[in-house]
Amino acid sequence: MDATAYPSPDRHERQLTVRAILTGLLIGALLAPCNIYSGLKIGWAFNMSIAAALLGLAFWRAMQPLGARPFGLHENAISQTGASAAASIVSSGLAAPIPALALVTGQTLAWHWLAVWLFVVSLLGVVVAVGLRRQLLINEQLAFPAGVATAETLRDIYARGHEALARVRWLAAAALLSAAWKLTQEWLINLPRLIPALALPGRGVNTHNLGLFPDPSLLLFGFGAIIGLRVGLSLLFGALLAWGLLAPWLLARGWVEAGAAGEIWFAELVEWLLWPGVTLMVSSALTTLLLTLARRRPRPAAAGEAETTVSRRGFISLALLASLLAVAGQMSLFGIQPHAAVIAVVLSFALAVVAARVAGETGITPIGAVGKVTQVAFAWVSPGQAGNNLLAANVTGGATDQGADLLHDLKAGLLLGVQARLQVLAQIFGIAAGALAGSAAYLLLIPDPEAMLLTPEWPAPAVATWKAVAEVLQQGLSALPPGVPPAMAVAALLGMVSAWLARGRFGRWLPSAPALGLAFVIPASNSITLCLGAVLAALLQRRAAAWAQRFLLAIAAGLVAGESLAGVGTAFIQLVFSG
Repeated sequence: MDATAYPSPDRHERQLTVRAILTGLLIGALLAPCNIYSGLKIGWAFNMSIAAALLGLAFWRAMQPLGARPFGLHENAISQTGASAAASIVSSGLAAPIPALALVTGQTLAWHWLAVWLFVVSLLGVVVAVGLRRQLLINEQLAFPAGVATAETLRDIYARGHEALARVRWLAAAALLSAAWKLTQEWLINLPRLIPALALPGRGVNTHNLGLFPDPSLLLFGFGAIIGLRVGLSLLFGALLAWGLLAPWLLARGWVEAGAAGEIWFAELVEWLLWPGVTLMVSSALTTLLLTLARRRPRPAAAGEAETTVSRRGFISLALLASLLAVAGQMSLFGIQPHAAVIAVVLSFALAVVAARVAGETGITPIGAVGKVTQVAFAWVSPGQAGNNLLAANVTGGATDQGADLLHDLKAGLLLGVQARLQVLAQIFGIAAGALAGSAAYLLLIPDPEAMLLTPEWPAPAVATWKAVAEVLQQGLSALPPGVPPAMAVAALLGMVSAWLARGRFGRWLPSAPALGLAFVIPASNSITLCLGAVLAALLQRRAAAWAQRFLLAIAAGLVAGESLAGVGTAFIQLVFSG
């Protein structure tokens, strides 16, 4: 598919239908808890556009014998736009700043107010995408790889009628297997306890204490298949460095107190290890962002189709409404001062524009990097206010990701001839559904953030990162554990150097700095299983390339969705029977 050849929007085929919107909302509401679950487990979320398109088409194909008319290509494009918007609601705060705020200040919003806040933050991202669509997609024709992949997949499955159903069968089988395995572990056996612990010579610690065993999670296995071999091996290397070498050394020096003999000492060790890990991730992300912007070459304007997303008056009205709601939400829900609330919104627009360009060129949305820039800026705007710091970064991060998500969908829509204004409406419906479903899932999974987060069960690496940065900016380096400042300095240097080297000809052979840093913040068992999934996926892509191209992504998505939904269901059952 030519990623710069845009057909004229089709104004005759059905696009924004009631069933397209409802299908997207229902699928998105189902997939949103999956991303929240995985976000709190390993700090990553999954782009659900292709999974949503497959599920929507499969459902309406199944309904055709009962009289339903065929689910058209453009209807499906609208449906997956709403579904992916709902599924990406996690980036509006549920896997990082919202739980970090609960840990720092003890504040947790009620379900309805949390849903309102998520919607308001996401609406800023819609404004950014609408404002940038013509410049980035038509004039500069940036790649936005996820959008191209979605468009290619939709064209492929509509060109070959049975292809979609075959992929959905693999997705459903993987989801059922993953859900059954999760429930088996939850109610019948605890596999980590069955894995024998090996004592490390002369250290007084064993592999179980350090978490050096494979986690039996099929969700992690599925994510490993998605992230690729380089990232998977980087996670394994980082885990061995952090938990196999540094952790025993920290215990021997007395910088970290050992936990109970038969337990996993994640909570004790991560309080030290997260600092170099966070520094490595942040320095690498910021350096990559700066290098991308510095090396970007302006492209000549291209003649594109004349359709505008919304009218100028409509755009200005939407921008003013979203801005006023964001300022009012910060002031009324969190007690933020008016000037700080306004600065947060202005900064979010500026940084979201930068991040959208990076996402268009690389396919990666630098949410963490722009969030840290906001946190540093707010250390000056609201000194000593960790809550203000986190909320401002929440506004920026949410706007950044929703803006990039919509731009990816708008790219797919341009390639497929979908009317952009209809996709914008679908995105707004989607973030509303995602806000309602996502806030409910978060409160159901994490009723007590202070007791549940930053534990082996819920490592929440993004929460640890955002919380750590806020606390350092609030308290200064003197509040850090012993030995941490020099470790952070080394990590910062490594992050910057690795980001620079990664852009060279041998960059693909170097470890991924963000993955190395992440391995310091999540249990070693998670990194080991993620690596195993990546290795198996690489073997399948080499030995059975055609089969892997057709089904590997669907199977991985099924493994992620199955365990996530089983985990949410288990939490709901426990809530009902405990109450």
